[in-house]
Amino acid sequence: MDTLWEQFAFSAAITGPICLMLFLGVTLKRIGLINENFIDVASKVVFQVTLPAMLFLSIVQSNHNFSASSSLVAFGLISNLIFFVFTYFSTKWTFKDPKDQGVIIQGGFRANTAIIALAYVANIYGNEGVALAAIYVASTTVLYNIQAVIALTPKGEESGAKAVTVIAKTLTKNPLIISIMLGVVFYGLSIPIPKMVTDAGQYFANMTLPLALLCTGGSLDIRSLKHDKLPTWFATGYKLILAPLFITLAALFLGFRDLELGLIFLMSAAPTAAASYVMARAMGGNATLAANIIALTTVMSLITCTIGIFLLKATGLI
Repeated sequence: MDTLWEQFAFSAAITGPICLMLFLGVTLKRIGLINENFIDVASKVVFQVTLPAMLFLSIVQSNHNFSASSSLVAFGLISNLIFFVFTYFSTKWTFKDPKDQGVIIQGGFRANTAIIALAYVANIYGNEGVALAAIYVASTTVLYNIQAVIALTPKGEESGAKAVTVIAKTLTKNPLIISIMLGVVFYGLSIPIPKMVTDAGQYFANMTLPLALLCTGGSLDIRSLKHDKLPTWFATGYKLILAPLFITLAALFLGFRDLELGLIFLMSAAPTAAASYVMARAMGGNATLAANIIALTTVMSLITCTIGIFLLKATGLI
């Protein structure tokens, strides 16, 4: 049996590389080697090209029985929906400014599953974990987008109709969802892919996490945390403590273990998604507050995820 120190070292080895890449992004931005334009362009390349390639290849090159993961996906959808409802009503009761409410709610439930959580999964479980995580990411991405629009849309019939339009556009044009669905189709039908194409795609896939983490680090602005301290910490507490605690305990109670339990924890313990800032700004929410929540949850998640992985490893659950 591993000693506590060995288990802690294992946990730190999972979060350490992500921490270093984020810090490198901050440093490169500060010394002027990368700028806002680079971050904007590179983030688009990641979202529209390299990350879809990574998710597609992880599915078509796996030997996983995706039909067997239906219980995992169902649990992910139901648990995240319940947590969203809890976050929605408790936030509405605590904060009264409509421009802040939706942003805090979104910051409290919307996890960065496609970049930070996926990086953790890749570090622990490799390609097998990423292939299973891809299906989880696809289903929760659909759910998160619908929930975000609900949270950020003001009351009223006109707003409701606008929300439906935004949801439809967001889902049908999302490259991650499209690439994962294509991956499932190609895998299910055993459609052959030329080696030259998979090799080229692998180059793109290998770029994904380093480039995405550099951009995430470069876009962090810790100085902005001087503003809106209470709502920022409120959302951070929901995202990094309550969400992983409630969802992981529920998964434990229902019998999930090993890879599936680890994946559920990492997906729920990830910081707030960067897309929440774009959504908040587009729908008239407090964009500064959204940026603060992303920055604080990203930094603090390095600590909370390390502790969570350590506890799960020490108890032999993953």
